[in-house]
Amino acid sequence: MSERPSSRSPTDVPECLEARHDGVISDPLETPPLTEESALRERVCLLARSLFERGLTGGSTGNISTRTADGGLLVSPTGTSFGRLDPARLSRFDAAGRLTAGDPPTKEMALHSAFYDTRSSAGAVVHLHACHSVAWSMTPGVDPQNFLPPLTPYAIMKLGRVVLLPFFLPGDAAMGEAVRGLAGKRSAVMLANHGPVVAGKDIEAACNAVEELEDTARLALLMRGHETIALTPEQVRAVVTRFDVEWD
Repeated sequence: MSERPSSRSPTDVPECLEARHDGVISDPLETPPLTEESALRERVCLLARSLFERGLTGGSTGNISTRTADGGLLVSPTGTSFGRLDPARLSRFDAAGRLTAGDPPTKEMALHSAFYDTRSSAGAVVHLHACHSVAWSMTPGVDPQNFLPPLTPYAIMKLGRVVLLPFFLPGDAAMGEAVRGLAGKRSAVMLANHGPVVAGKDIEAACNAVEELEDTARLALLMRGHETIALTPEQVRAVVTRFDVEWD
């Protein structure tokens, strides 16, 4: 018995698909591409979860923010865990600093605003409660104007000179004033007995830099009490010059 010939042309589009006016075939069930802001929201939550899962901040500690294309901000909400941030519920600020959508922001918003207001290059800010850097902040003899010892070139390259700020109550607006007092000269500070805060040109850069800060503090603790060959002042100056680091 012969098969009935199909009446459909080889170029016909299956009923489940649609042909656009430009001839491109699209599937109406296909997930639409993310908008620029949706992709940024996903990226913030992905990086925050990575920091959480690797033990760089625990529980509902830490906060994170990033600039949007229209000059606004996406900020982690207050009381949330880096491991469970919801992209749709991130606090959304417009370019004028008004909360326009999402949950209430972190109580340390003043800290983030201070970096954005004083550093035109700041595209993101990350604050962690990272154990080794907090431990180093409680160590006698740490230089408050140069918190990290010059053990490797990478902390110098990614962070510049890190300032150790005194203890403030969590959420105290005075933290932001202390950052403003640095007049935009520093991209990273360490809050004593609390945690590091780092600004970067974008969310990836800020996350990479704050990890470098924590790794260097861990290295400093490991070497404490041991004979250590740190970088010489001449070597530090060479790194600063070669990589155009904000230092003096």
